[in-house]
Amino acid sequence: MSTIRAIGTTPTTNDNPMSVFMYALRAPESQRQYPGRLKVFLDYLGLKGTIEGQAEEFVKKAAKHSKWLHESLMNFILYQKERVNRKEISEGTIGNYYKAIKLFCEMNFDQPLVNWKKIARGLPRARKFALDRIPSDEEIRKLCEYPDRRIKPIVYTMVSSGIRVGAFDSLQWKHVSPRMDSNGEVIAAKLIIYPGDPIEEYHTFCTPEAYKELKSWMDYRQECGEEISGESWVMRDMWQTYGMDYGAKFGLAAKPKKLKSIAVKRIIERGLWEQGIRKPLQDGHKHHEWKAAHGFRKYFKTKAEQVMLPLHVEMLLGHDTGLSMNYYRPSEKTLLEDYLKAVDLLSINYHEQILRKQIDDLTSKTQSNEYTINAKLQEKDDALIALSDQVMKLMAEVKELKQSRS
Repeated sequence: MSTIRAIGTTPTTNDNPMSVFMYALRAPESQRQYPGRLKVFLDYLGLKGTIEGQAEEFVKKAAKHSKWLHESLMNFILYQKERVNRKEISEGTIGNYYKAIKLFCEMNFDQPLVNWKKIARGLPRARKFALDRIPSDEEIRKLCEYPDRRIKPIVYTMVSSGIRVGAFDSLQWKHVSPRMDSNGEVIAAKLIIYPGDPIEEYHTFCTPEAYKELKSWMDYRQECGEEISGESWVMRDMWQTYGMDYGAKFGLAAKPKKLKSIAVKRIIERGLWEQGIRKPLQDGHKHHEWKAAHGFRKYFKTKAEQVMLPLHVEMLLGHDTGLSMNYYRPSEKTLLEDYLKAVDLLSINYHEQILRKQIDDLTSKTQSNEYTINAKLQEKDDALIALSDQVMKLMAEVKELKQSRS
């Protein structure tokens, strides 16, 4: 059985270079993407077999021939530059390859075998920002019409909180807690992101609209037989609900399996294609107008910064704010008060909610007016009855007076 060697020792035949490499990757997305980027380089070198076998062969050869490694890296970057010129890849893609290769070498060799500064000088300058736009409200509404019960709670939560799709890997129901106003109405919900991680953990908020969809999703699961608790994963697998006996589908619902972030992303992507929002790229285009999951994070930042302090927005995104993080520590109440300014902008069906509120207000006003009118009519009826009684009384008195004179 191969073991991960201690840092500071030289590679041996018992080492597993890929295990050492994976040890350095903390984020799930990095664990998913970095091996593939490394394999592009290993395939370019003509190494055969699985990525584990390629990595072992590469380590052995590079340890003996550092000049070969240096030349291979430079030739690889030159080849990728040609691909950029042919518009097959973007400049940033080369940088991603470089990072994976450099990290692999740093983790598997005690001393640098190449001058990485020299290698980096040949990298093309890439844009530090993408040109993709944010999704429109109409596109988000159309996406949420995709027939999967999970799509609304996923999308509404992401656009109103700015969380990464990877947050669903650790998000449990106990990490979602509503915040109420003095009337007991939900005004937002607090989300604890990457709970338990001493470095990455932070909190943000989602809109009442998003919380309502999350609560509805959890209630539906409970109605179908799942035992919901604080430990329940916010996103789980779907269970068969058709073509089965009544009791059978409830039995399947009672055995939840956590839905990993990669599966959450696939739900979003399927919805985009099925709803006709995402279409095949035209010739010469390498990217869609907006990114499937990360586009929601950009949506949150763009909308929230219209009314919130930019520093607060960065905190709710879980970004490192540098020195500000050491000296400025706003309370949850302060962040919530600022977030509430953006709730309307972050609500996808905001106009529908406003219309519903106007209807409710009008109905309430109408009922109040009807009550006032009815009260006035009753007062008029009572006054007429009282006047009628007085007239009858006077007529009786007049009659008695005439009789007494006669």
